[in-house]
Amino acid sequence: MIVCVPVDPDGGVGHSWGRAARVALANVDQQRIEQWDEVPVAWDALHDASSEGGHHARVARFLQERRVQVVMAGHMGQPMRQMLTRMGIDVRLGVSGEARSAILGEMSRPLD
Repeated sequence: MIVCVPVDPDGGVGHSWGRAARVALANVDQQRIEQWDEVPVAWDALHDASSEGGHHARVARFLQERRVQVVMAGHMGQPMRQMLTRMGIDVRLGVSGEARSAILGEMSRPLD
C-alpha cells in the first residue's frame, strides 16, 4: 500500500498537507515500510500561484501518478479532503510525530 505524508526537515510529519514543501511516499507491506522516498513538491510556494482548482489538480495528478492509496497529515482543508475522498484515497488527519513511526501506527488501524 502506498502512503503519502508531508514531512518536515527533521523527519516529522509536516503540519499542513496542501502547503507541504516535501512529502514522503512509503510503500507499506504487513506493518513494514518496504520503500521510503522523499520528494520535493513545493506546494508551499505553488499554493497561491494558481486557483484552488489548479492547485488541487496538481496534487491529484501527483497522487494518481504514484498510485497513492492513503494520505496522512496533521491538517488539511475540507475542499482538499473532499477531493481526495472522491478519488478513493483514504485520508487520515491529526497525524503527528516522527513520520515513519506515525505511518506504521496509523496503518495498524483498519482503513476507513
